[in-house]
Amino acid sequence: MEKPIFIAAALAVAVGSSAVAAAAAVPDTVAVETPVYYVPTAVAMPVMVDSTDVSAKSFDAGSLLRSMPRLDAMAPVVDAPARDASKAEVGALSFRLENRSFGKVRLTVEGADRYLLTVDGRKTAAGEELQLSPATHRVELAWLRVPGDTAGVPKVGYVTATPERFSVRNDGKRMYTLEDVLSGRRVRSVSVAPSGQYLLSRYEEARPDGTVERYSLLSGPKGFVRGRRERADVAWMPVTDRYYYTAEGTTGRELRAVDAASGEESILATGLPQGYFTIAPDERTLIFYVAEEGHKENPDVYRISEPEDRQPGWRTRHQLAAYDLATGIMRPLTFGHTAAQLLDISGDSRELLVRLSRSRLEKRPTTVSTIAILNLDDMSLDTIVADDGFIGTAIFSPDASQVAITGSPEALGGIGNCVPQGRVPSMVDNQLYVYSRGDRSFRAMTRDFDPSVESVEWSRADGKVYFTAENRDMKSLYRMDPKSGRIAMIALPEEMIGSFSVPAKGAMAAFTGHGAQNPDRLYRLDLRKDAASLLDEPMAERLADVELGEFHPWSFVNSRGDSIHGRYYLPPSFDPSRKYPMIVNYYGGCSPTGRDFESRYPHNAYTQLGYVVYVLNPSGAAGFGQEFSSRHVNTAGQGVAEDIIEGTKKFCGEHPWVDSSKIGCIGASYGGFMTQYLQTVTDIFAAAISHAGISDHTSYWGEGYWGYSYSEVSMGGSYPWTRKDLYVDQSPLFRADKIHTPLLFLHGDKDVNVPVGESIQMFTALKLLGRPTAFVAVKDQDHHILDYDKRRRWQDTIFAWFARWLQDDPEWWDTLYPAVPGE
Repeated sequence: MEKPIFIAAALAVAVGSSAVAAAAAVPDTVAVETPVYYVPTAVAMPVMVDSTDVSAKSFDAGSLLRSMPRLDAMAPVVDAPARDASKAEVGALSFRLENRSFGKVRLTVEGADRYLLTVDGRKTAAGEELQLSPATHRVELAWLRVPGDTAGVPKVGYVTATPERFSVRNDGKRMYTLEDVLSGRRVRSVSVAPSGQYLLSRYEEARPDGTVERYSLLSGPKGFVRGRRERADVAWMPVTDRYYYTAEGTTGRELRAVDAASGEESILATGLPQGYFTIAPDERTLIFYVAEEGHKENPDVYRISEPEDRQPGWRTRHQLAAYDLATGIMRPLTFGHTAAQLLDISGDSRELLVRLSRSRLEKRPTTVSTIAILNLDDMSLDTIVADDGFIGTAIFSPDASQVAITGSPEALGGIGNCVPQGRVPSMVDNQLYVYSRGDRSFRAMTRDFDPSVESVEWSRADGKVYFTAENRDMKSLYRMDPKSGRIAMIALPEEMIGSFSVPAKGAMAAFTGHGAQNPDRLYRLDLRKDAASLLDEPMAERLADVELGEFHPWSFVNSRGDSIHGRYYLPPSFDPSRKYPMIVNYYGGCSPTGRDFESRYPHNAYTQLGYVVYVLNPSGAAGFGQEFSSRHVNTAGQGVAEDIIEGTKKFCGEHPWVDSSKIGCIGASYGGFMTQYLQTVTDIFAAAISHAGISDHTSYWGEGYWGYSYSEVSMGGSYPWTRKDLYVDQSPLFRADKIHTPLLFLHGDKDVNVPVGESIQMFTALKLLGRPTAFVAVKDQDHHILDYDKRRRWQDTIFAWFARWLQDDPEWWDTLYPAVPGE
């Protein structure tokens, strides 16, 4: 439930010099007939020790407004309460002013000389022009009456040139807005104690001023323990129910542990070396990452040894070292210029699973890895996989007799590959393999399993393998029997499983998850019954009064006979007899656009503005099987665009409430490329937005930090000098003359993934062609717009562009970006 944030002590008093004219006497003034009133609060006049204060100012009775309580601490009443003229008292009222499109408005106050007026917690004055983004705004008015005042209860209203955009909302509901996306309390991850009796859940609380607090909460069998916030960086010890963290003490860096049951804290080590470490299961050994910096070039004139050398810190290499807590001795475990990464530690702490990675630019893939087992007793290295560029991560089985490895279909010589002959598999369609140390054999466990594997845990409690996987546009949790290879999905109450954790003992796991219509929740999971129980829903109170529209899955069969899955969102109070503009969202690259409640493009926030939102996962996305995901490779968006166009047309044909003349489209990164490319092959869109989009595959290939390496995924085995048909002919820049759709380019000016020049050159082309376009750069932002205030402005820019072209309402855009001379 939304709580008023009217804290008078923190706000200055706005004193009206004269009452604003009555609403009825001003044209286009709308009187607020049914505000919520509150029982007046009596205030005491101070004892006048002197006639003036230290600044020689006389007492201002209006300052008493600062001592009033919060509105949520005052009792609401239906009608305006009677006035006690013998007392000094503060009265208050509030109402919700809603606008579903950008608008300008002035509030009016009649019958109050001493008052405090706020909109969404921000002080304003009657008559001041407010530029309000679409939202349900909370307007609060407090006024002071002193003995002798004769005026009654004030009247409030608003004046606007566009009264059709504003209304007073009295049903107790409100719009879902960008503020709900950016601020609030959320659970981000969860980890279970070794015994399964306790769990640590990590939270993030974002405030409206953009500050973020991160912390952890401890839970036990009976709920949250001790009612205090723990540090965000705490983690469980491997065997005992203690959580640890590091802190600076009087003798240097300390390793501290807290007993989950008693809360007793102990110091495990002092004078600890700096750096990241993992605690071994013996709880006596720490495996450290030791950073070794490479040769530093002259900062003004410097050599780049290879493409990756442009990245900060690339020359730094990490090696592994073992630190003994009892003696404080740290011994090196690996040495060389090849980077070493710790993947797992055996249960007896005697063996490490490590990955050694190196570059090999002359052949795809250009980075290869070796996975090996390092025996800490004799320092021998047993190689499991050598120089394989398609493997991901790996973990030991509980007894370390087997190793679970993730990788693409091409990993391990292609034993998990089932795409048609002549087709290149997608490198991001993750498979699961199991290696047996006894006979040194590999098994492809998910070759005929369509979802794309993500996080993997091998349970010490029941010996099963648990993993999450992209399951079409959802993310599901699965259990695999490593002996039989049987895989079963665990039915859970959320569509998108986030973090999950299984215990070393017992059957009580935990997970976080969300869905298309709800934010993250925290659950316990009984693995014996596969029964989930809700522990926390941190955004429930904040969103209790939010009104969301309906959500429905929708798929179609394309002209090639393929089922293309998607979904759509409807505006609140949807009326099928009306015509609605529609926004089409996609990625179009190698990953599916999942059912995330909060994302780069929060779909429920768009529906609040009167749009239908259609989201689809065209050919090439992982999570639909290897054959489907392989369509992303060496097509440069061709089949993807066909699916998006066909799906949009079929959706409009089946849903007459869509205004087919007012359809917009939006995508980012590869989806930004897709937005640009679509406009070269179709005219069905009335507006388009490309965020951080690729306009020229050749320039992106060479300039982006990950340009050539991502091209190993999207253009597997193809290069600009071998496939002009892909790199040039499919690049929007070389097809710019075909674009007539109004196209907005958005880009962080510090983007190192897709350099900002990708938008600049395409924008330049369209300006030279005289086509409707705009380019908005976001200062000091990378591929994602993360700064709180800049994210708001960026999102408002998107809303304003669509309002201009899909709702024939340029006011918001013109307010944000007034025309410049000569434009």
